[in-house]
Amino acid sequence: MKIKSLTLSMMAAGVIAAGTANALNWNPSNWLHKNTPEQVSPAVATQAVPDGPIGPITAPNYRAIVERFGPAVVGINTEGVAKAGMKGMDDDGLPDDPFFQFFRGMPGFGGRAPRGDVPVRGQGSGFIIGKDGLILTNAHVVRDADEVIVKLNDRREYKAKVLGSDPATDVAVLKIDARDLPVVKLGDPERLGVGDYVLAIGSPFGFEQSATAGIVSAKGRALPGDAYVPFIQTDVAVNPGNSGGPLFDANGNVVGINSQIYSRTGGYEGVSFAIPINVALHVKDQIVKNGKVSHARLGVTIQELNQTLADSFKLQQPQGALVSSVAPGSAAAKAGIKAGDVIMKYNGHAITRSGDLPALVGMGKPGDAAKLEVWRAGKTVELSTTLTEASDSLASDDHSSARPQGKLGLAVRPLSPEEKHEANLASGVMIERVTGAAARAGVASGDVIIAVNGTPVKSVEQLQDLLSKEGKHVALLIQRGDTKIFVPVPLG
Repeated sequence: MKIKSLTLSMMAAGVIAAGTANALNWNPSNWLHKNTPEQVSPAVATQAVPDGPIGPITAPNYRAIVERFGPAVVGINTEGVAKAGMKGMDDDGLPDDPFFQFFRGMPGFGGRAPRGDVPVRGQGSGFIIGKDGLILTNAHVVRDADEVIVKLNDRREYKAKVLGSDPATDVAVLKIDARDLPVVKLGDPERLGVGDYVLAIGSPFGFEQSATAGIVSAKGRALPGDAYVPFIQTDVAVNPGNSGGPLFDANGNVVGINSQIYSRTGGYEGVSFAIPINVALHVKDQIVKNGKVSHARLGVTIQELNQTLADSFKLQQPQGALVSSVAPGSAAAKAGIKAGDVIMKYNGHAITRSGDLPALVGMGKPGDAAKLEVWRAGKTVELSTTLTEASDSLASDDHSSARPQGKLGLAVRPLSPEEKHEANLASGVMIERVTGAAARAGVASGDVIIAVNGTPVKSVEQLQDLLSKEGKHVALLIQRGDTKIFVPVPLG
């Protein structure tokens, strides 16, 4: 399966937006079913569930939500050009868009594209957050767009100005020259709980003002390539063209921006993801004020802990973010963070899963103070540092997940000076052959063992000594190409 954006495009796709709106003065109890507010409000996620049988509830008044806030949902059409062979284009010189496959073979879409400029057309959704024409959408909706047309619910059309976009969070902010527009009411994703009702409105496959409903399936999901966003997962049916549209809670508050799906076919298969509105607003505020977005950077590569890794590091349970590498000169390096540390808290916030850390760092600003609680050699250490600014060439915080499978059989040798220089390593041993548990765990010939349970490996003899002192599990920090990851291996 693959994570795919939701922009319906013929030859490309593009953007996300974030912003705040003037809230409408209305009372949900005036239009929700009588027993709805207490039972299906997002606030219910913060209340204790009583003992005994759980009674049924009445579904939200989706019709009222659509009638009240549907007019604030807009369609977005884009046109532009892209250079054939540029990044984002496939081998045929055609846009490398996950939904372009559905247009191959159609008139004008077959064969090899001409050299030079390639037309780019896209379609997505958005929603109005300011009566003066401020609109949020996805950044991928407006990428490569020379012209952006916003179509209102009443069929009026406006040329939109892209105030700014942030590919890192997939949020973009648009502005149209209009007044007294209908706006949505913004909610609090923190009050949203798994199982709560949610509603999406957008233009799937170009079908404008389409409403689909479901529940929240999970919160705080970390997706590949989206380190800054703790996604809201839902089972709401969203499809190409829904990109940038709002996700409403049971009270009609916008809690997210529909952005991606998990799919084998390119269409909806029951797993959809939305950007929490508070993340979008953080981006919007910077765009409106500065015209650009700056993300904070800690400078660590992290991976998820499983039970085997937790046992290797003497943790009672797999919780926290395991540091597999630290960027030289970064905020993390200045704080004294080391590979093998497990970051347990960030500015007082507990790190349950590794994906929690990049999202927290990303919500900060360069120059912000950061206090970290890390687990090192069986005890807690407190560290502090100042965040730096992320750059395009240097990722803020990489979130890589190692999925080793779980009696150690390795043939190793010292690294030659040339190998150390090429791999930019001061020490380590090269794996020449691998069998047994290490092979089953995913260790491969050509990997370089850098550390064992956080202790740097400087020789073959030291590696043997370290392994002889370990218990049931060992965590090997290996370098494979340019990537460093921890691999847990049971010693048996």
